[in-house]
Amino acid sequence: MPSHKLGRTTEDIRREISAVLRELKDPRVNGCFLSVVRVEVTNDLSYCTVYVSAMEGMDAANNAVKGLKSAAGFIRREIGARLKLRHVPEMIFKATDSIEYSANISRILNDLDKK
Repeated sequence: MPSHKLGRTTEDIRREISAVLRELKDPRVNGCFLSVVRVEVTNDLSYCTVYVSAMEGMDAANNAVKGLKSAAGFIRREIGARLKLRHVPEMIFKATDSIEYSANISRILNDLDKK
């Protein structure tokens, strides 16, 4: 598979996962401001690693990942229906603290500006 097609498919999957997250009714997922940071798809489209981050911190992101793992079948089915993929990759969700980290850097830079 050419790399541009894999990149396009990866971005499509990221966009659709973000849309499906807004439709989930699990309180672990709806209870926090969740963002899809990065999506990595293997070359044969068998696995898809989704990195999510929460504004509330790493604990909220880990709790949301538990909810996403329990809804992985629903998310996979929705991705397959929306993108018309022959083989929908298996979803692996991982928590990351990138939003919290960038907010901390922004706070530090704002504090330097005030001094």
